[in-house]
Amino acid sequence: MGSVKDVLPEVITSDLFPNPWLDRTENVYSLTFPDKSLAAVILFDVFHHLQYPGAALTEIARVLKSEGRLIIFEPAAGLLGRLALGLFHHEPLGLKEPISWLPAASVSLENTGYYAAQGNAWRIFGSQHSKWDLSAWRVVEVAYFPAMEWLLTGGFRGPDFCRQPFLFFVRLADRILRFFPRFFASRMLVVLEKR
Repeated sequence: MGSVKDVLPEVITSDLFPNPWLDRTENVYSLTFPDKSLAAVILFDVFHHLQYPGAALTEIARVLKSEGRLIIFEPAAGLLGRLALGLFHHEPLGLKEPISWLPAASVSLENTGYYAAQGNAWRIFGSQHSKWDLSAWRVVEVAYFPAMEWLLTGGFRGPDFCRQPFLFFVRLADRILRFFPRFFASRMLVVLEKR
């Protein structure tokens, strides 16, 4: 997330594509960091772009120190997420599409092309977690959020419904919906610790 250095100035920012506000360009399938060199990795809206999440998790485990943490913040496919993201977002939810955990031996991970399935984290770390090989990881936390403010900002295209006087009502609705976090989730946080 672009503002992460405001909170964690020592963090190394990266993306697959170069930008002037980034420290470096990285491919999550082939990271340039040495083995066991990082204390934590943060993926903010990255996981749903990983066509081969098992391969990415293996590579992240390689660069993390023992008991290092992977923090993932992603779209969630609760009722609000399915409605808002399914109807108004250009990327597919992919809830019924197969997940390719690992690539075939003939697949090059240097340039996998564009991929998006916003529901992958929801499926892998939620209801289908036992289906996937997470043996290198301890699941520390999976938390769900209605995230009404996030949904109603309109993203990059608008309209923004989080302006005054609507903001009070948006925040009130968010607090009420938090009583049923998974059911109304549009965002989720996953914290994994390397075993």
